[in-house]
Amino acid sequence: MTPPFTNPHRSGRRTGFRAVSALLLAASAVVLTGCSAAVPMQPAADAVHPACADIIVRLPTTVADQPERETNAQATGAWGDPTAVLLTCGVEVPGPTTLPCVSINGVDWIEDDTEAPKYRYTTYGREPATEVYIDSELVSGSTTLVDLAAAVSNVPATKQCLGADDVTLPGATP
Repeated sequence: MTPPFTNPHRSGRRTGFRAVSALLLAASAVVLTGCSAAVPMQPAADAVHPACADIIVRLPTTVADQPERETNAQATGAWGDPTAVLLTCGVEVPGPTTLPCVSINGVDWIEDDTEAPKYRYTTYGREPATEVYIDSELVSGSTTLVDLAAAVSNVPATKQCLGADDVTLPGATP
């Protein structure tokens, strides 16, 4: 028997409305969390180096006015949506190179422009090495490196970049 003052047809509509509302809420949650999905990255070979942890815990929440993003790999960082800056600690330590080297706030960076307008900067003279991949169509490379210098400088420098004028070859006269 139906309780007084209830309409079984309206009750069904209310249940249907609740189901639709729940579905819309769930869909909204998926859409909202989809915007903040982790940036897929690969950890570097030496990502477990304790010095990488010293860098990662000191990374800024914004780089070149871009918000920090979550990543899915150890010793990495990312900023911007779309992603404009990727950082990976524990990459192979570079040896001497003919690539340009820039010094920003006490950190020497080797600049690789082979994928311009995307640039790869790798710390020189620090172990473990840190690599920063920058999309220069979205952010300024120099601003990015300034913003990251404080965190990266927690790994002490053991070498510095030298220019051709700083090197004396054996048998050459100064």
